Amino acid sequence: MHFIFVLLECSFPVGAILDPIDFLALQSIRKSLDDLPGSNYFASWDFTADPCNFAGVHCDRDRVIALNLGDPRAGSPGLTGRIDPAIGKLSALTEFTIVPGRIIGSLPQTLSQLKNLRFLAVGRNFISGDIPAALGKLRGLQTLDLSFNQFYGSIPWSIGTLPSLLNVILCHNKLSGSVPPFVSQKLTRLDLKHNDLSGSISPLGLPPSLQYLSLSRNRLTGPVDRLLTRLDRLSFLDLSMNHFTGCIPGKLFTFPLTNLQLQRNQFSGPVEPIDQVSIPTVDLSFNRFSGWISPLFSTVQHLYLNNNRFTGEVPGSLVDQLLSASMQILYLQHNYLTGMEIIPVAAIPVSSSLCLQYNCMVLHVRTPCPLKAGKQKTRPAEQCIRWKV
Repeated sequence: MHFIFVLLECSFPVGAILDPIDFLALQSIRKSLDDLPGSNYFASWDFTADPCNFAGVHCDRDRVIALNLGDPRAGSPGLTGRIDPAIGKLSALTEFTIVPGRIIGSLPQTLSQLKNLRFLAVGRNFISGDIPAALGKLRGLQTLDLSFNQFYGSIPWSIGTLPSLLNVILCHNKLSGSVPPFVSQKLTRLDLKHNDLSGSISPLGLPPSLQYLSLSRNRLTGPVDRLLTRLDRLSFLDLSMNHFTGCIPGKLFTFPLTNLQLQRNQFSGPVEPIDQVSIPTVDLSFNRFSGWISPLFSTVQHLYLNNNRFTGEVPGSLVDQLLSASMQILYLQHNYLTGMEIIPVAAIPVSSSLCLQYNCMVLHVRTPCPLKAGKQKTRPAEQCIRWKV
């Protein structure tokens, strides 16, 4: 060990005091990585100088406390190579990030040795393998971003036990298995979309602190009404393209949401907001919702209720908002609606879109519909008999 200290002192200019263990760890990390063509990130990594002056290296006295690998400017090519296990030697590290690039290999188990780590973000690379369960030892971790990689296997339940988590972003991977319960009462963002997750979610499995929840494009099942009732701080909710069932609570429409995406599931039953809906975008399409359409949806700007089992007449308040251009999209195609009060010569504003085809009514207005709505304008009479009043 004495020899190492002498060697480092000879290598550094006067005044350099980086801890020798951190120095050697940075050397190992550098050897396992390279700039992609067009990137000059490592140009400043000259180990005859003070590593605390290297690009992306931040020190507090003689210890590395933050390591941000790669040029953070938008469009920079990023890095290639692997994350060396020596990263675990930087014991004072609180932040570790890698810009988008072509990093391959697995996430080192040694990351679990970084007891002070608060921020871990290595998204948009090609990192694969399991998410190490040992990350559950990072009790102070606040942000975990492993998105847009090639991780597979299940989400370790140990991750859900971390008490200080604020953001968990694991979207666009190949993760399977169930969604673990999360205990952190500080968790505000959970993004698990574009994986292969399955099973149901416990009504108490997610904390009420959540403001952003995206579970889209998985294979999740079961009811979520009891879960959603608790998440009254949500500003963004996307459960689309799963296999969720059951009803949705009317209370959901009172949450401070700006975007509600529930399309392409197996939700059923009536949709009954308890107050005027002030959510700009509501997409309930391609489900099994039934009953009458509530007039409380008249203040929604983009409303997708198509491909369900709604019946009755279209509320006049929705028509009024559409004609005034306050409502920009009203998609009602492929339901069992029986009427809509509108003047035949009424002009739909250019900025608004209305689709009514394939319902149980004669269309008095002709408006362009999406191509995927099909060519049939009205449902066959035999399908509409039971809905006539």
